Amino acid sequence: MTVHIINFTGPINSSTCGQVIEKASLAIERNASSLVLNIATMGGECSYGFTFYNFLLSLPIPVHTHNLRTVESMGNIMFLGGKRRTACLHSKFLFHPFHWHLNGSIDHSRMSEYAMSLDYDLMLYARIVAERTSGGQESLETETYLKASPRILDPHQALRSGMIQGIELPQINGACVSYGIHS
Repeated sequence: MTVHIINFTGPINSSTCGQVIEKASLAIERNASSLVLNIATMGGECSYGFTFYNFLLSLPIPVHTHNLRTVESMGNIMFLGGKRRTACLHSKFLFHPFHWHLNGSIDHSRMSEYAMSLDYDLMLYARIVAERTSGGQESLETETYLKASPRILDPHQALRSGMIQGIELPQINGACVSYGIHS
């Protein structure tokens, strides 16, 4: 059995989500002992961030997520899907208000639907952060960060809050099987 590594440096969207699912499924087929997901992302689409999170939790092997430099926005939710979570010394986590891109004309009913969805995603995001960081020395005010006051956590703050369990360099060696997702 070997460790499989996915180096993810891109946005969170349908394409990258599908690629991670494909590579992780391949790792399972190849009897990987664990999966490491090295992440550098500026975030992306809410629905795919939550999909990443749920998929990572469902894997039958240990998942280690590692912040290579920046994990932002929905990247935090993806990142929290790891059982073990670490970050490089010179990395950051960014929490900021949600925003959506809307195309075309929108009637009142559709705007109401969007507002409900936005509120639901905000509550889900805050709940996941609270669950995955419980036991941290400092609690995060996630709803505040998502509504009005952005927050950057450096690795030491991330460690105290429970976002990560360690500050370290990524673990890569010749015995690992590596995949890259860059988009």
